[in-house]
Amino acid sequence: MRTPTRAAATLLADLGGTNVRFALADPGRSNPLMDDSVRRYRVKDHASLAEAIRQYFEDTGHTASRAVIAAAGRVSEGETVKVTNNPWQVAAHSLQAELGMEAVHLVNDFAAQAMAVPLLTHDQLSAVGPQALPHLGQREQQTFVVMGPGTGLGVAGLMRREGHWIVLETEGGHAGFAAHTAEDVEILHRLNDRFGRVSNERMICGNGLVNLYLALADIAGQPAEEYTPEDITARAEAGSDPLCVRTVETLAGIFGSVAGDLVLSLGGWDGVYLTGGVLPILLPWIKRGGFRERFESKGRFRETMEQVPTVAMMHPEPGLLGAAALAVLDAGKPLVPGA
Repeated sequence: MRTPTRAAATLLADLGGTNVRFALADPGRSNPLMDDSVRRYRVKDHASLAEAIRQYFEDTGHTASRAVIAAAGRVSEGETVKVTNNPWQVAAHSLQAELGMEAVHLVNDFAAQAMAVPLLTHDQLSAVGPQALPHLGQREQQTFVVMGPGTGLGVAGLMRREGHWIVLETEGGHAGFAAHTAEDVEILHRLNDRFGRVSNERMICGNGLVNLYLALADIAGQPAEEYTPEDITARAEAGSDPLCVRTVETLAGIFGSVAGDLVLSLGGWDGVYLTGGVLPILLPWIKRGGFRERFESKGRFRETMEQVPTVAMMHPEPGLLGAAALAVLDAGKPLVPGA
């Protein structure tokens, strides 16, 4: 396999509220993400995205004439995005002009994570449940759900139509929470008192652990400690605090309910890909049964849901991998699915 020239590379960025990750892609490779090019920078250390990009080029000696920017926010008309908790103003054409690039492609970060799916290899996936891993290209038309917890709850649809991959960008994490059990109802009452409207994201994300812990403590009539999400998961893993154990188990179950609802809503019968920054911490709990039970518990659709695979994406940089996939498509080349 040839070594890509610097001029042929596409700059990739995965932009969040705290950090921005950069890498390069060679659209001519079957594995387009150049793993040794990945660098991370803190947003607060740079005045703008353009300045951070210049720093990346200076640090690595690389350059690029095109860029794919995946940003954690709603992209307006493919041109601008306001990233949550990030002071940078990001506009595709302004960035293109400032850096003298040929093109800048701006996408939602979860759209990028969805586009990573066709490039994932089997060793970068971990099954949740006994179902076989999804088989990409098994049918002419396929629809998948891509979702997961990080700072918030990201949701996207991924469709394969006539040999092409299409991402459906959504804000499904902000859909209203639907209580399925008596305990869910009690949790909903308490979160409704705190927040008014309660979205799925209020529970399925890092801070969602704290929201659930406080609600469960109140339900149990126990005093609540001032725990961080990391405190809760550490105590749950150690088994040193039963309420923390219950919190993580409850989140896993609610996560399963929401994932199943998204399959019904989007028609994602071909599988659900789980991702997000908090997923590695939650994965052992998700695999213990509560997630799949509530995922499948959909009344008259239980038998159908039992056939839908759920799988965790284990790639360390799914946002950059998906941006690399978009760079391949922008270059007019086909994606070669991971083996």
